[in-house]
Amino acid sequence: MRFGVKLMPQHCTWPELLDLFRAADQNPFFESAWTFDHFYPIYGDWEGPCLESWVTLSALAQATSRIRIGSMVNGIVYRHPAVTANMASALDIVSNGRLDLGLGAGWNERECQAYGIELGTLKERFDRFEESVQCIAALMRDQSVTLAGKYFTLTDARNEPKGPQRPHPPIVIGGGGEKRTLRIAAKYAQHWNFPGGRADDFRHKLDVLHGHCADIGRDPAEITTSTHLLMWPDKTVDDVARQAEVYASTGLDVGIVYLEAPVSPSVIDDLARVLAPFAG
Repeated sequence: MRFGVKLMPQHCTWPELLDLFRAADQNPFFESAWTFDHFYPIYGDWEGPCLESWVTLSALAQATSRIRIGSMVNGIVYRHPAVTANMASALDIVSNGRLDLGLGAGWNERECQAYGIELGTLKERFDRFEESVQCIAALMRDQSVTLAGKYFTLTDARNEPKGPQRPHPPIVIGGGGEKRTLRIAAKYAQHWNFPGGRADDFRHKLDVLHGHCADIGRDPAEITTSTHLLMWPDKTVDDVARQAEVYASTGLDVGIVYLEAPVSPSVIDDLARVLAPFAG
């Protein structure tokens, strides 16, 4: 198992987020560092502060040099897919090829109602999500894209310059929906994130993902798997180690330690110490 860290950018300051990413960058035990993509806090006081994902990730890319960076995951409902594709390519360049592009259908009704963003029914969300992922992947990969969909139309659309990762930055799809999310992940993703839960649930979802891969003739080994190891609320580094131990026999590729501010950067070294027995 390999490891990453994630700090929810809510109820925290920019220096706190920056210090944690720098500490993770300096410790080779961790391969990735993540935020989330929301405008309101999603835990605790929803009226509190929340740092926007793309701007902070761009700054974090300049403040680090080794660790992979990403948002787990970007809600496609917030941005047109052509805009997301251009942003992703630019950030892949700025980060010297260290971007993992998280994508999700979106779910936050409070944000959408506040900003006048149409969220739609569950079916509409996932129809739009699949079409959006198709657009983004094509724009990051191809010289010119023409696509006439129900939600998006591209006409000889270009996205230049492209990032150094080819054919495009790894697409990370998060979620556990068996009929739509996992099918879309099987078709488009290089990384699937199981948001968290029991190890038995992860095993079951993984079997479903493999089934979808078999249906389209894709090797499931092409898809990295990850889950969150929670260090909140009121959890310690030893609690995280116990979660890693539970997942050690499941075939999970990456455990992402999910942290809540305020947190000291020294926790990075503490986590590396307790998680070392499960690394490999």
